[in-house]
Amino acid sequence: MPTTRPRHVVTETDAVARALDHAAERWPDERSRAKLLLRLVEEGHRVLVGQRAEGVNARRDAVARTAGVLTGVYGPGYLAGLREDWPQ
Repeated sequence: MPTTRPRHVVTETDAVARALDHAAERWPDERSRAKLLLRLVEEGHRVLVGQRAEGVNARRDAVARTAGVLTGVYGPGYLAGLREDWPQ
């Protein structure tokens, strides 16, 4: 089929064959290995996007959990006092 989009060639290595075999078990109505490969790409992308969102949420939760825990630990002038010991 003519297209202006890039095409990619994938060799069915042992690892790719295993992935396609598992995909065929997951989606038994799909007979085309080429279409199974596309399903795997789409599913992999969905997982990656989900993991990215989980990571962002985990970092936000960590910031929210720790926000303000050191409030009051370092009083006024603490940094200036610390710097007094530094060599000139």
